[in-house]
Amino acid sequence: MSGKDFVKLLKKNGWVLDRIKGSHHIMRKNGINLSVPVHTNEDLKPGILNSLRKQAGVE
Repeated sequence: MSGKDFVKLLKKNGWVLDRIKGSHHIMRKNGINLSVPVHTNEDLKPGILNSLRKQAGVE
């Protein structure tokens, strides 16, 4: 899953794009910030993707 696709998934689950800093999209929900790397259309590495999913509560 690419960073761009993961941002779309987060938006469907109620996360809001707070700001963009370089190639990282900072998502916010309930006072929690989550930094998602969006580097072209490359897939996120499995460890990063799993970590972001756990932090976001998205399975």
